[in-house]
Amino acid sequence: MAASSSSSSSLAVVVVAAAVALVAGGGAAVAQLCEEYYDCTCPDAYDIVRRVLIDAHRSDARIFASLIRLHFHDCFVQGCDASLLLDSVPGMPSEKTSPPNNNSARGFPVVDDVKAALEDACPGVVSCADILALAAEISVELSGGPGWGVLLGRLDGKTSDFNGSLNLPAPTDNLTVLRQKFAALNLNDVDLVALSGGHTFGRVQCQFVTDRLYNFSNTGRPDPTMDAAYRSFLSQRCPPNGPPAALNDLDPTTPDTFDNHYYTNIEVNRGFLQSDQELKSAPEATGTTAPIVDRFATSQAAFFRSFAQSMINMGNLSPVTDPSLGEVRTNCRRVN
Repeated sequence: MAASSSSSSSLAVVVVAAAVALVAGGGAAVAQLCEEYYDCTCPDAYDIVRRVLIDAHRSDARIFASLIRLHFHDCFVQGCDASLLLDSVPGMPSEKTSPPNNNSARGFPVVDDVKAALEDACPGVVSCADILALAAEISVELSGGPGWGVLLGRLDGKTSDFNGSLNLPAPTDNLTVLRQKFAALNLNDVDLVALSGGHTFGRVQCQFVTDRLYNFSNTGRPDPTMDAAYRSFLSQRCPPNGPPAALNDLDPTTPDTFDNHYYTNIEVNRGFLQSDQELKSAPEATGTTAPIVDRFATSQAAFFRSFAQSMINMGNLSPVTDPSLGEVRTNCRRVN
């Protein structure tokens, strides 16, 4: 099947459960989103995306983490409609240029390469929104993480939402704010903790940790929840007047592998971002997110199952399926 991967039969059950849950919740798009959407119209879609990503990874070790982040940042702003991919035009600034994405979100040329390969094989068939969903799953699977059946059939939206992108979950958000932002999209605490586990690979700029190192909450002191040895290590990597865009591993133990070390790091106060450590150390975490962190730190299998389910949940955020509201772009950077 076009959307199949090396996922086990147990994860196939997860997909069915997700679909049933969405039907029970009144999700109108479930009848149209399905794993087999391209089986007849572009049967090699999955393999084409996978091939382009493998080729891109040869010259860019960060690309897998970057692509899953694109899917996340797209879905959290007016749903999974590839609005993030649109370039600015007069009267419609791109989400790419908003502070949470500008000089941070990356991987757009690889998406362009995927789209070009799919257009060569199946012109006008595979949407950019579905490319992001497929690329996220493939990126995780190729990095050692779980596979899952990707539900497909999204159309591409025709607008971007610059203002909406300003409300993306931020690395400085406390747990209260994070839970509010996820709940606003009908995502629960398990989704929050599981999807945050996407920080188990990839890189992050120094500017997102300097406050924790030197002036946490305007106290002139470091974040007391950060492990002292880890703080000393990061202080050498990110000195007070050092380059703000200098890159660091989100997970210093296995920086390019998708595993549960993100949670074992948080357990010992070695979360890089404030939003990461909040899941375990915030007062509100007791009885909410902390037990989930504990479970995932103890069991990688439990994390993988929940992550697959949460990616399916996120991928079903307001997909465009009405042809009067969406389209299949021929170029992901602009509407047809």
